[in-house]
Amino acid sequence: MVDSTLPLDDAARRAQAVVHSLYLADRVSQWLDLEFIEVVPGRVRIAMTVRAEMVNGHGMCHGGIVFSFADSAFAFACNSHGDPMVAAGASIEFLAPTPLGERVTATATEVFRAGRHGIYDVAVTAASGAVLAHFRGRSSRPRGANP
Repeated sequence: MVDSTLPLDDAARRAQAVVHSLYLADRVSQWLDLEFIEVVPGRVRIAMTVRAEMVNGHGMCHGGIVFSFADSAFAFACNSHGDPMVAAGASIEFLAPTPLGERVTATATEVFRAGRHGIYDVAVTAASGAVLAHFRGRSSRPRGANP
């Protein structure tokens, strides 16, 4: 799933296995045609290319697609420890348009994680490195879910 020349520790291997398993059941992330660049506990970096069916009437990537892309990175990052987590809330700020054909990257980084809750920031960037959107997600472990 992730091509890395660096040796992986057990936590990183587990994170990759968990994320891979989630991806196999996630039809939206599959439709987005995600590429996994980095998967370690608490941090996931993915990429995709904006396709014609993702563009809105203004000729740029639909905001809902950008949100879904960032949300996928968030979901994989907050589940990368192996505990089942779901979104409890999320927000996004669109900072620049994302044109057709652009290869975008979403980097989800754990800001806080304790008990049943977590906070994750996701930067969506263009190939140039320009930040296109900032997403913040709040995760929660469902009651009764085994850690």
